[in-house]
Amino acid sequence: MKPPPVRRNRAITGISAVLLPFTANGLIDWVAFRGHLARTIASGLMPAVNMDTGFGPALTAERRSEVLAVVARLGVPFVAGAHVRDGPGARFALDSYRVELDTIVAHGGMPIVFPSFGLGGLGNDELVAAHDALGRDVDRYLAFELGPMFHAAGRVFPLPVFDALLGITKIVGLKHSSLDRAQEWERLAHRDAIRGEFLLLSGNDLAIDMVVYGSDYLLGLSTFAPDGFAARDAAWAEGDEATFWAFNDLLQYLGQLAFREPVPAYRHDAAMFLALRGWIPSDATHPTSPARPDSDRLLLVDIARRLDALLLHGRAAPLTPRA
Repeated sequence: MKPPPVRRNRAITGISAVLLPFTANGLIDWVAFRGHLARTIASGLMPAVNMDTGFGPALTAERRSEVLAVVARLGVPFVAGAHVRDGPGARFALDSYRVELDTIVAHGGMPIVFPSFGLGGLGNDELVAAHDALGRDVDRYLAFELGPMFHAAGRVFPLPVFDALLGITKIVGLKHSSLDRAQEWERLAHRDAIRGEFLLLSGNDLAIDMVVYGSDYLLGLSTFAPDGFAARDAAWAEGDEATFWAFNDLLQYLGQLAFREPVPAYRHDAAMFLALRGWIPSDATHPTSPARPDSDRLLLVDIARRLDALLLHGRAAPLTPRA
C-alpha cells in the first residue's frame, strides 16, 4: 500500500502515556509521579494515566482512583484508561465499564476504553453496538484497538468495524496499536473520507513518524522524553523539517530499543531512562512487569546524552569514538 500524502506544517496533538514510578521496595512513588506529570504537562503534551505505561491493567480499581485524584487536582485535560478484568470466554461487562467511565469523567478526564476478553470476543455487529452503548452516559470517549503484544485481550478491529465506529459521535478518537504502518495508513484514508475531525491516535512506537501523514499520537515512548517529543512536534508545525527529523530519528532509535520483545518490558527501559535523566529516583517497576538486562543502560546513557545535546543546541551530539 502506498503511504498517504505528507501533511506539512500541521499542529500535532500529542498525548503521553505517563509512567507510574515505583520505589525500590515496590510501592508507588507518588512524589515522583507528580513530578513526572508536571514535566509532561509543562512540555505541552496531554497526560494519559492508567494506561499500560502506568500499569493500569495491573492496578486495583482503588489504586486507579488514587491516580485519577492526583491528576485531577492539577486542573488540566487528561485521558485515563477504563479497565475491566475478566478472562477468556467472559461475557461483555457493560455495567462494569460504565462504572469505570463514570469514575474517570467524575475526575474530569476523558476515558479510553481498554480491551477485555468480553469486549474483544464479540462479533463485529455486537462490537459496534457495545461501543455505542458505552457512550450512553458520557459526552465523549476514545476507543482503542491494539494487538495482543500489548494486552492479552487485545484485538485489532476489522476495517468495517473501524468505519462503523467513525459513525458513533460519542467516540471522538481511536488509538490504533497494531505496530503496522499499512493498517494505520488505511485507517487514515477512511478517517479522512468519513469523518475528518476524528482523532486517529497512533500507538506505533516503532514508527513514530506516522504523524507526518496525519496521525496524532498516544504513545508510551513519549513518557521517556516528553520534552523531546514536544520539540519535535513544534518543529513540524513550524516547517523546520531538519530539526523535526533530528529529534524523530533519535527518538525512534530509542523506540526500537525499548519496544523489542518482550514489548511490556519497555516500562523498565522507561524507568531506567527517567532515572538516568534524574527525573525519578528509582528504576523499579510494578512487580508483574518484565525487566530489561543491565546492558540496556549503556545504550540509554548514550541516547540521553544525545537527546540533551539536541534539546540544548538543536543538533545531535557527535558519536564518541571507542578506544
